[in-house]
Amino acid sequence: MLHDNVHHKAVEDYLLKRFFMKKYMYILALFFACSSIYARKKQPNLLIIHTDEHSFRTLSCYQKLMPENQAFVWGKGNNVQTPYIDRIANEGAICMNYYASSPVCTPSRASLVTGLYPQATGAPKNGMSIRQDVQTFAQVLSEAGYATSYVGKWHLDGHRKYKFDIAYNAGFDDNRYMMTGGHAPYFQINNEVIIALGQRQAQRMQSNGEQDITYVTDFFTDKTLEILERDKDKPFCVMLSIPDPHTPDVAREPYVSMYKEMPVRAPFTMSPEYTEKKPQWGRGGRDDKNEVKQFNPDALRNYFGMVKCIDDNVGRILKFLDDNDLTDNTIVVFTADHGDMFFEHNRLNKGVPYEASSRIPFVIRYPREIVPGKVIRKAYTNVDFAPTILSLMHVNNSLKCHGTDTSTDFLSNDREVSGERITYFAKNGGWWVCAVNRHYKLILDKKEKPWLIDLDKDPFETTNYYYHSDYKDIAKLFQKELYVLMKKFDEPGLKTQPYITE
Repeated sequence: MLHDNVHHKAVEDYLLKRFFMKKYMYILALFFACSSIYARKKQPNLLIIHTDEHSFRTLSCYQKLMPENQAFVWGKGNNVQTPYIDRIANEGAICMNYYASSPVCTPSRASLVTGLYPQATGAPKNGMSIRQDVQTFAQVLSEAGYATSYVGKWHLDGHRKYKFDIAYNAGFDDNRYMMTGGHAPYFQINNEVIIALGQRQAQRMQSNGEQDITYVTDFFTDKTLEILERDKDKPFCVMLSIPDPHTPDVAREPYVSMYKEMPVRAPFTMSPEYTEKKPQWGRGGRDDKNEVKQFNPDALRNYFGMVKCIDDNVGRILKFLDDNDLTDNTIVVFTADHGDMFFEHNRLNKGVPYEASSRIPFVIRYPREIVPGKVIRKAYTNVDFAPTILSLMHVNNSLKCHGTDTSTDFLSNDREVSGERITYFAKNGGWWVCAVNRHYKLILDKKEKPWLIDLDKDPFETTNYYYHSDYKDIAKLFQKELYVLMKKFDEPGLKTQPYITE
């Protein structure tokens, strides 16, 4: 009997130990699973919304921080309200002095994804292809375990238009909707074949009852939302590159009608008083289609409509992040490849060092680490983007960059950040080069005398202060710093600018 009791006791002890061991192992497994999920959650997502040929003046978050005459160059009150893009700025940071590395599509885009000046990317001019041996921030994130996707205009794969069969994805592993280039306002989707349509063609087909026609901004946003839905439970990097508000300046309804009666007027810099005194770099060549003599109010009203449509689509994306509990853990960036002159100095589009062409919108939100309502007035170029974003994401950065990691400016608790940093941008090929900080801009052109602009006193860049005695030291400082930067980054303009001396 005693033997049986001892036996039963031993069995009970054994079973009890097994029970607690299993329970312990279960808890341990649960702990590691939760830790793994938590670790994945801690990895911030990245969402970049990138537009084309977009004037910073058309975003109301910029309008609110500028004097009235700068916010409303097309007449008092004549502009767009962009509450969703404003939300990114209000809940994060807005950069007031952010510039394109070169104010043209291809070179600017190449700099954004590589952190290099255009001359080092293989794509210093429009229609060229990015070098495949140059690393991008997307490749770094893909190697770090991120699901990387690109939707929209790429313009880093030659001159083709409306092609989606891009072989080299530059680290964006899902590039099904990466488009070579083109600015048709509508697509027809027929058995998954995408056909570009002009405005009249699309309207005619729609009036005939065809249902498979979509506005391009809406189409690319739809595809972005599909990708976000697919990847929302893993670390993701998605770049949406909307081809608008680029020419041909075609908005869809109801956006066409929103600004139909707005009494827009020509910027004062279209006056002969200013256009006749323009420097050579502001005039363009003999066949320059961007230099115009007549103001077109309907084109501007359509431009406003395109911007409003973009903003509403940004709102759709922000709502998705809110609805899926992704807002706090997702870095959202809104920016552009270059600006749009839109009749300032009687010019359209881009390619010149004027603020409206070269200065670009840049707002960023990261609730976990960027204090809301931050205003940054230090000068950056989009060469700084790649090293900065990788640092903000705490990703080991193997990228060899020309740009500077400026993340400390975004991560500080200061509501306003300023600084006297001088940076530079250029029109590749040595046509002109420009040194800039938040107060001044020096432009050197091989066909023009040096121009020094006081951006505080003369924000519309109508006066040359280079030869004013009060600006002698500033001119000398900027010229010296520009020489240093061009030499450091092997800028082609170094060989063509006769005014630079050590």
